[in-house]
Amino acid sequence: MEALEKVQQLKADLDSFRPLKPEAEARIMQKFRLDWNYHSNNIEGNSLTYGETKAFILFGITAGKKPFKDYLEIKGHNEAINWVLSLVKGETELTEVFIRELHTLLLKESSESFAQTPDGKPTKKKIEVGKYKTLPNHVLQPTGEMFYFASPEETPAKMHELIDWYRAEREKTDVNPIILATFFHYRFIRIHPFDDGNGRTARILMNFILMQNGFPPVIIKTEYKENYYGVLRLADVGELEPFIEYVANNLVHSLEIMIRGAKGEDIEEADDLDKELALLEKRFVQTRNIKEKIWSNENVRDTLYLLFPNLIKQFVLVCKKFDRFYLDSSFSIKLITQSIKNLKTKEVVLFKKLRKELSEDTSEEIGNLATITVVPKVSKIHIPEIIGLQLIYDFKTLLNTNVGNEFSSEIDIEFDRDKYSIISVENEFGEDKPYLTPFDYEEISKLMKLISNTHKENLEKIFLIQNSRN
Repeated sequence: MEALEKVQQLKADLDSFRPLKPEAEARIMQKFRLDWNYHSNNIEGNSLTYGETKAFILFGITAGKKPFKDYLEIKGHNEAINWVLSLVKGETELTEVFIRELHTLLLKESSESFAQTPDGKPTKKKIEVGKYKTLPNHVLQPTGEMFYFASPEETPAKMHELIDWYRAEREKTDVNPIILATFFHYRFIRIHPFDDGNGRTARILMNFILMQNGFPPVIIKTEYKENYYGVLRLADVGELEPFIEYVANNLVHSLEIMIRGAKGEDIEEADDLDKELALLEKRFVQTRNIKEKIWSNENVRDTLYLLFPNLIKQFVLVCKKFDRFYLDSSFSIKLITQSIKNLKTKEVVLFKKLRKELSEDTSEEIGNLATITVVPKVSKIHIPEIIGLQLIYDFKTLLNTNVGNEFSSEIDIEFDRDKYSIISVENEFGEDKPYLTPFDYEEISKLMKLISNTHKENLEKIFLIQNSRN
């Protein structure tokens, strides 16, 4: 595969810089560790943001409203990673004892969770750290079908077989460590040996194998977890190549970061900076001495400067992914005002400036944005001039079908007396904020995910209708 070849080329480049300077290596591994802790736990439902994860690991700072359990997960996961990193450069063997000790560090302490009996009745099960499961942990699929992992009775033998298989494969002269690590991850997941923590354990074990072979860890990012689950489901039906390619492509990304760090270059990624700046911006705004956060021209304009460019960029980029299914598409922004006569020139200039900045910033990805349309709206309130705006992405003429030819994604921004709202009716999303308080990275990402899922589900329905007619 092309991705595997690129990995080997980058690995050769990285080896040319070895041994890395201790300070450079420590900085690179800290970034990997922070990303790994955040993404691997967030995939499994942990509520801590990237900034909160970083603040907790680096400085021990906690946010009062987040569950204690989430901090315990991060603490255990970080200790497990540090333990593995301390063993990578040695001759530590991958054994069942190693895996159970890793699981103990990861989950920290035994606990209870809700479960279902085989006949569907609610029950509780005890999650024992470092011990194989005692109850089935099969998963009910959205289709209504049950996906079966190894039974508790089968698990010890299956784990013994897994370790024997790994040792035999590792000794082969032509073994590819990336394929070996990927297969190990998948075979471990198919057993699902523990009552909880299987996904996190699998990803740590995969990275342990990779790092023992001189590669950096692979970070499976939470915003792309559906792709991760998708290639795992393909592996379940015998198609393992997409999973190998997925891991290899992520490894390319990690190698590129490590090479930049080895050269002394900046290793921060665009999304890292966006997240941190969004959090910093939020703190600045929250600590400013704002006398009035009410509906006013000034507050509306300042709020839009904080919100507008990133929201539009993310919205258009998400919608643009669906262009391939349609013959035509268009993006428009509608500015809703009390009346065209009352709209001051500076309000129009604001939107033209924002549009120009956005176009220059994303021209390669988005192209030219549509002209802003001013829509009059009757109201008894005379100020401010701007009541709201609409972001609309229209899709027309669905390819290869005569069913459901049109689709629209829309975000409405409404300005009220003491707050503004972002609403997306078809996606059942509605959130309010005080003026001058921006929506953060996670909140915008949540909306974008809803928009893309709604469109994808609509296309899937059309496909089913079309097939039923044929």
